[in-house]
Amino acid sequence: MKLIKLTAISAAVLASTAALAAEPVIVVDNNDAMAYEAQPVAVAYEAQPAPSYAYNADAGVLSNTTGAVLGGTKTLFQTAINPASVSAEVGTLGYGANVAWSMNEKTELQAGWAGGDVADLFGGDFDANDVNYDVDSDFSNPYLGVQLRPAGNWFTMGAGIIVPDNDIDVRANPNGGVYKINGVSYNADSVGGLEGSLDHRNKLAPYGTIGFRPNINNNWGVFGEVGAAYMGKTNATVNASRGDAGVVRVEDGFTDGGTPVAGVTPQDVANLAAQELENKDYLEWFPIVKVGATYRF
Repeated sequence: MKLIKLTAISAAVLASTAALAAEPVIVVDNNDAMAYEAQPVAVAYEAQPAPSYAYNADAGVLSNTTGAVLGGTKTLFQTAINPASVSAEVGTLGYGANVAWSMNEKTELQAGWAGGDVADLFGGDFDANDVNYDVDSDFSNPYLGVQLRPAGNWFTMGAGIIVPDNDIDVRANPNGGVYKINGVSYNADSVGGLEGSLDHRNKLAPYGTIGFRPNINNNWGVFGEVGAAYMGKTNATVNASRGDAGVVRVEDGFTDGGTPVAGVTPQDVANLAAQELENKDYLEWFPIVKVGATYRF
C-alpha cells in the first residue's frame, strides 16, 4: 500500500514540474532513496502554407482576386490605396479624369467623372423638325465601370453606369422671321423668343464602349473609345417671351401680314415646340467618343 501511494505521489510531482525538466526529482521511501530524471517535453509547430494570393505593390495588381477578397481587409485596403493608373480624358461626356484599379492582368475597375460645357462638340446647335436650336450645356457625369482586355493586348471593351446630371439649355432660331412648328408657320415677332431646357429621364445610364489602349513606355499610354450610353427619353420645357399676346399665323414663304389665330397664345406655341423636342428624343442614345492619356504606377 505504501508503495502504491508513493507511486501516485511521484507521478503528481513529475507532472507538476514539467517546466523544470532538466532537474532530477528524488522520492524517499524510509530506507531507500530513488532518483527520477524528468524528460523534456517536445512541442511541435506545423508550418502554415503561404496565402494563395499576393499583392504587387509596383503594379497595383492582385494576382488572385478570389484570394484577395477572402484574404481579409488588409489586402483590400492595400488595393484601394494603390491604384494601377490615372487617366485624363476629353470627349462627348465632357472633360474629366478617372482612376483605375487592376483586378487581374485583363480587368480594371474604373471610377471617374466627365463634364463641363461640351455643346460645341456637337456643333452648338441641332434641328427638331423645322426649328433650329442653339444649345448651351453644363454636364456632370460621374461613372463607375469595368475595362476589359479580352485578348490581353491593346484592344479594350468597357461597360458600366453613368449618373448623369446634365443641364441642356436651348434657344430657337426663327427661319426668315418664322417659326414652323407642328406644320404651322407662326410670325416670330408675334410669338417672341422661344427658350427652354432639356433633361434626360434616366437617373442611371448604362453604357458600353470599345477602344484601344496602347502603351508608349512602362508608365505612359494613350487611349481612345467609342460607344453609347442610354440616357432615356427627354423632358423638355420651352417658354415664350411674349406672354399672352396674340399669335399671327402666316403662309409659307411670307413673314408679313398673316392671320391672327384666335385662342392661341405664344405659350401655346412654345408648348408645341416642347412637344416636338420630346418626340425627337434628343440624344436618347448619347454617343460616347473620347480620347486621353494614362499614367500607370
